[in-house]
Order: sequence, then structure tokens, then C-alpha cells
Amino acid sequence: MHAVVFERNGGPEVLDFKETPEPSPRDGQVLVDIAAIGVNFRDVYEREGADYGSKPPAILGVEGAGMLAESGERVAWIDVPHSYAERVAADPRKLVPIPEGVATDVAAAALLQGLTAHYLAHDSYPIQKGDWVLVHAGAGGVGLLLTQIAKLLGGRVIATTSSEEKALLARDAGADEVLSYEGFAERAREITGGEGVAAVYDGVGKTTFAEGLLAIRPFGRMILYGAASGQPEPFRLQLLAKHGSLYVQRPTVQTYTRTADLLRDRARKVFELVQQGKLKIRIGARYPLREARQAHIDVQARRTSGKTLLVP
Repeated sequence: MHAVVFERNGGPEVLDFKETPEPSPRDGQVLVDIAAIGVNFRDVYEREGADYGSKPPAILGVEGAGMLAESGERVAWIDVPHSYAERVAADPRKLVPIPEGVATDVAAAALLQGLTAHYLAHDSYPIQKGDWVLVHAGAGGVGLLLTQIAKLLGGRVIATTSSEEKALLARDAGADEVLSYEGFAERAREITGGEGVAAVYDGVGKTTFAEGLLAIRPFGRMILYGAASGQPEPFRLQLLAKHGSLYVQRPTVQTYTRTADLLRDRARKVFELVQQGKLKIRIGARYPLREARQAHIDVQARRTSGKTLLVP
């Protein structure tokens, strides 16, 4: 079969599309024929050598959707190593069934970002009717879904984007206000009548974190769920007191889906929203698997919106 392998850590140039041995299921694993693969920033971290995923030499990636080789049942997953490939051997406890009415590529595009958006809005900070929240990268894979879920819960959303084209996507997802990143905290304060937002959902990190603290109302929450621009600089905890007795969380989807039951229950809720037409999934780009390098280049340059997929 073909797969995308990295022999060493580094930039996109370390990704090689090559012939590799077929996976051999063991210890109860099942073989899955892959139809679509999700591209995520965690894949960039894995490739670069951060504390994510497999160490080289290895096949990259953990997210996708496809069919069980033995039964043809459609399944999706967010935590199956070596998913940048035509086939993968998977622990069945890591797989969730794809319901009728949800296309396989849509399932691949919806699952990881959908699970993330769902726990952010329901658990990291449970959005209440009338709350103002700030969603960074509002046209990204999580941002578009988080905005839609926030609106379903009765929240009011301020989104940040890097271009007018992306601003249109954020508005289409339901954002009440869309800002550029420059001076976003001051503008968020103005929009909320000086009070500040109930929560900042930050997947950007280094370039937005410190200013984001200035946008939050007393007792509000800073939720750092990613670091597309790099990890934030260290800060003194006393700043949380100064800015209004704030809370900071660094959640991960792995914690919120740490058992098979938790994973399947939340996946069911996400897929139900998709089935009901309440959660629209935007697939911003599809690349052939052999073009994984270019997909990584475009994701890191923030040239993508919505979900980016690789197709074997």
C-alpha cells in the first residue's frame, strides 16, 4: 500500500509518499480501508517532533474515516496512529460508527473538530443564553463548528479572522461580530459594553493569548485548546487576579473522550447535529494523499479554511 512516512522530524519536506508494508492487525485490532484522512495541526506537531504521536520513522496522522475490511461497516476515528495511508490497523474501541445520512468524507471532516467544538461549548465553558464569547480563528475547522454550536446554545459570538474572505465564512456560520486580530481585546470590550466576554476560545496561542486575557469579564475563562502560532509565553498567575479572578484551561480531546463510551456518546451527539442539518461541515480543501506536503504547507500558512482532507 501507499502511505506518507517521515524518517526524521522537520518541515513538510520530511514527508515522503511511498510504498510501505500492509498493516498486520494484532491484539484484537481490525483492518480498515481508508477513504478520507483528516489533516490537523497536531500532525504538524508530530512531524516537527513535539510531544505528539509517533516518533520517526513512522507513518503520520491519527484521524480518518473508511470501511472495515471484513464487514464493510463505515467507521471514523480521531486517535488511530499511522492514518496517512490507504489502510490502517485499528483498536476497535477507537472507532465510532458513521450513521446513515452522514457521508464518509463528512464524517472524517466532522469528528475531531466536532468533538472539540462540542466539549468546548458544553464543558470547558458551558455557554449560557445571552453570553458573549470570543472564538479565535473563526473560519478554521473548529472555529466554524464552535460558532454554530455556540449559537445553538443561545450564545453571542465574536470571531476573529485574518482576511475578509474568512470573515464572510465566520459570518455565514453565525458569528454576530467579526474582527481582525489587531486590537481585538479592546473591540471585544466595546462590543460587550465594557463588561468583557464570558470565555475566549483560543486555538492560536502565542500571538493571541496575552491580549485575550484583557477581553474577559470577571470570573471568565481563557480556554487554550491549541497553539497554531506557537505556545504562549510563560505568565505570572497573579495576572489572573488582576484581570478579574479569571480561570485558564488547557483541555485536550483525549481527556474528554478517554473511554470508548465517552468517545461514542459525544460522537453520536455531533453526528446527530450533522444529520439534523444543525451543524454544517465545510471541507475547505481536498488533497491527494501523495500531496500531503503541500497540505501541511497550506495549513501552516493559514491558507485553508474549514477542514482539510487527504484522499488516498
